[in-house]
Amino acid sequence: MAEKEATVYIVDMGKSMGERHHGRSVTDLEWAMQYVWDKITSTVATGRKTATLAVVGLRTDETRNELDEEENYHNISVLSDLGQVLMPDIRRLRETIKPSRTNRGDAISSIVIAMQMIITYCKKLKYKRKIVLVTNGTGSMSNEGLKSIVSKLQEDNIELVIIGADFDDSEYGVKEEDKDSRKADNEALLRVLAEDCDGVFGTLEQAVSELDIPRIKVTKSMPSFKGHLQLGNSEEYETAIRIPVMRYFRTYVAKPPSASSFVLRSGTEAGQESAPGSQAPGEDDTLTTVRTSRTYQINDPNAPGGKTDVERDDLAKGYEYGRTVVAIEQTDENVTNLETFAGMEIIGFIQSDKYERYLHMSNTNVIIAERANDAASLALSSLIHALYELESYAVARLVTKENKPPMLILLAPSIEPDYECLIEVQLPFAEDVRSYRFPPLDRIITVSGKVVTEHRNLPSDSLKDAMSDYVDSMELETTNDEGEPTNELPIDESFSPLLHRLESAVRYRAVHPNDPVLDPSERLTQFAQPSEALVKKSKSYLERLMSVADIKKVPPKTKGRKRQRETEKPLSGLDVDALLNLEPKRTKISAENAIPEFKQTLSRADSVDAIQDAVKQMADIIETQIKHSLGDANYDRVVEGLGTMREELVDYEEPSSYNDFLRRLKGKLLAEELGGDRRELWWLVRRNKLGLIDKSVAESSDVSEVEAQEFLAAN
Repeated sequence: MAEKEATVYIVDMGKSMGERHHGRSVTDLEWAMQYVWDKITSTVATGRKTATLAVVGLRTDETRNELDEEENYHNISVLSDLGQVLMPDIRRLRETIKPSRTNRGDAISSIVIAMQMIITYCKKLKYKRKIVLVTNGTGSMSNEGLKSIVSKLQEDNIELVIIGADFDDSEYGVKEEDKDSRKADNEALLRVLAEDCDGVFGTLEQAVSELDIPRIKVTKSMPSFKGHLQLGNSEEYETAIRIPVMRYFRTYVAKPPSASSFVLRSGTEAGQESAPGSQAPGEDDTLTTVRTSRTYQINDPNAPGGKTDVERDDLAKGYEYGRTVVAIEQTDENVTNLETFAGMEIIGFIQSDKYERYLHMSNTNVIIAERANDAASLALSSLIHALYELESYAVARLVTKENKPPMLILLAPSIEPDYECLIEVQLPFAEDVRSYRFPPLDRIITVSGKVVTEHRNLPSDSLKDAMSDYVDSMELETTNDEGEPTNELPIDESFSPLLHRLESAVRYRAVHPNDPVLDPSERLTQFAQPSEALVKKSKSYLERLMSVADIKKVPPKTKGRKRQRETEKPLSGLDVDALLNLEPKRTKISAENAIPEFKQTLSRADSVDAIQDAVKQMADIIETQIKHSLGDANYDRVVEGLGTMREELVDYEEPSSYNDFLRRLKGKLLAEELGGDRRELWWLVRRNKLGLIDKSVAESSDVSEVEAQEFLAAN
């Protein structure tokens, strides 16, 4: 379970916070709120009710706190009480936090109010308590009672973080020249306060600069298996080994937040409750969840509309067997389930050098002994050391829960100075292994069995050397001038752009709903391209490789009348048809010899209009064949004609002509406008995959692969 948190943010809203200093384009308050909003939105994104926070305004025009009767606590307002913060609270705070018209207000007194809020809310319960003060240090501050404040902070285990605009920090390298004397005194006072209570004191410049560093979410792992690791049958043999163990994730894929569908709320009906976490009716941009409703229908010629609704309970699972469907009732489905019992049983051992790493089928897990069980720890340690000394791995059968499918796993020993465990990874069954044979890459074997080592499709020795040198020049692990190893791509500094970019965009849009999303930070994009030094270093090797490989630029595809594939030419190189004038240009395609004449017409087309005219004639012929077909007599001819049209128009880079015709044809077929019910013909079109020409087939097409699949699947 996640730890409970109670955090109070104290934001200095004094008049001086509305000023700009040292050439910055934003005010001190806007600069400070970049840090505060990032922390608040990160907490809100977790969605945890136990992650509570509050916001206190310092040097505000009004006074609103529990100690407002005393003069020292004037001009301090509690903007948000401790509790879970939701989106409406963020929007309200965004409108509230603005520079005030006064510079009166004591920062030390605001810390006392924050302490009182935490003590009242948390009582004696176990909470992670924290106070964050963000200020420019220009207001008046009282140093009375600092010792009692420090002792109370330490007594209640409250962490104090003080961040100041233009505060000096020798370690980070920030020093404000010509600093005001009052600000210097206040800065020294706050530094002493933070150091006495073992808190954090820093400059705002460092805090804001570190916001670009993605925060790694540390999750508390839960065991995915609790049971016994067995070697032998303990029920029959006393010598069998039975060790209580636990299984945890070692590596796991971090997934970005998923999106759900919402709609703008037009108004709440009487008696209808709002969705949890949504805004109240009447506010801007209020959203409500989308409810999904499913209905199941079957064909029924006697029912209105030809379909009848059925209940989900009346449905049965069907499994495809060839082109038929085999139904298995729920009562009979138990026959297909394998009865298993939870456990981890070693079934064999293998030498580590005999195992191939490509057999891994899952993320890795760790197997450790049951906690607070010394006997289990000793037994598992003995097994780990035995595997390590014999350079062997164990193969085991794992069932995580009763009646779950069994898995085949590999157990490898891992021994570190202060930690021992078994590394576990899933192995494939025999049916999971696919063995493919590929021709060798370094030689060509002819039909007669002759081995050829020099061929135009084989790399020469000079090409191999050039490629080897180029690869070596891009080595990420190098050494510096002092001989120490360096890495151009350190693993601990490479973050997932998808995950962190999406999270930062959501957090920013939550606070700024009408502003465009900011560009990704440089820390996320720094590894999107190789470093300039690495590119410069390998440039000469790349040029040599291109020269040896004889790399040439491919001209772009041209749209129009020329074919993409080459036609066979006579050995003489002469145009025989033109010389003999045996076949004049055709302008009319006959239905009796449509396909050859369609190809000939396209080959002689000298403009796009001529191609479209040939397509129109072919389309009319196909529709006529369908309309006058007796049953399915002409269906094969129609399918062949459609295939020819599709192939030729792909070659001529005219996919739109085919797509437009196929859309019209589908509409007429389903509307029964071509001689009655022709749905069987559309089924043949789908089986022969004669759908729309998408971008994967022709780049000039405006149809995506998904659209083409949906068009072909829809009835």
